Amino acid sequence: MSDSPLVSIIMAVKDEEHYLAECLDSILAQTYPNWELIAVNDHSSDRTPEILTDYQSGNPRIKVYNGVGHKLIPTLQYGYDRSSGVLINRMDADDKMPKDKLEIMVREWMKYGKGTIVAGGTKHFVDHGEVGGGFLKYEDWLNHIAKTNTHYQEIYRECVIPSHCWLAHKDDFEAVGAFDPIVYPEDYDLCFRFYREKLNIVGIDHVLHFWRDHSTRISRTWQEYEDNRYFELKLKYFYELDRNSERPLVVWGAGKNGKDLMKLILEEESNVTWVCDNEHKIGKDIYNIRMRHFSIIQDLTLPQIIVAVAAPEARDAIIGTLNGWGKRPVDDFWFFT
Repeated sequence: MSDSPLVSIIMAVKDEEHYLAECLDSILAQTYPNWELIAVNDHSSDRTPEILTDYQSGNPRIKVYNGVGHKLIPTLQYGYDRSSGVLINRMDADDKMPKDKLEIMVREWMKYGKGTIVAGGTKHFVDHGEVGGGFLKYEDWLNHIAKTNTHYQEIYRECVIPSHCWLAHKDDFEAVGAFDPIVYPEDYDLCFRFYREKLNIVGIDHVLHFWRDHSTRISRTWQEYEDNRYFELKLKYFYELDRNSERPLVVWGAGKNGKDLMKLILEEESNVTWVCDNEHKIGKDIYNIRMRHFSIIQDLTLPQIIVAVAAPEARDAIIGTLNGWGKRPVDDFWFFT
């Protein structure tokens, strides 16, 4: 393989006239030269097509198309089908790249080769005001994941790799289905497909993407992202990849998260142990299941435990409790919130 493989950047664009020029300028400023941008206009109603055409003129690395399908995933599919790169990256048209993004990612990927996904850190920014607190917490968590390389250990909590912050060989990307599944959130589903394929994820402790927060970003406006717990997606892959039906299943948490999660689990199986530490709920029947004190877990043989407790301090206490009971298999428990 060449020391400078071609990177195809796939970018869906819809009504981004206010941010698109900054995004394109950041791509043109990349210190890594061997890239192509596949920009697909998804039926924009503003000046987006004109801006794309202006940048395409005189820049042969920028290739502009008008999408046929509507919405994000069909637009990404259309762009990917027209890419020529050995390595694949995705970009969002309202964001910006640090100038060394591609150089760092390619250099790291070249150490490992096929079978490896490289993923880096991210930083939010706004033009006016302040970034939303939830996004800042998510940013801190993502950067910790990249630094500690704990993507698969934390995969059931939230999406562990932002949609714009990975680099993959085309063969690996196609092995996991590329952009084919019409499943939202598409970036989280892709992470689970990396996990299913057992691809090696290498985290880079470096900010490799500037993520713009604004009122019209689809994570704020689309119905598909409204309930950002994504329990249905998580359980789909849990039952496909990690659930061992020969081991007892425990759900820890009796709040809203625990109740909503249990409703979905009961569609899959009925013999579930439900525990918490709330003395007002212990001993009561919810969904015809008796709520038990969490200490009952010690009496079970190799239980698999789903924790649906969101508060960070509670999470730390639960980890301390489980570890305090002695050495446990690494697949004993997962946090779903």
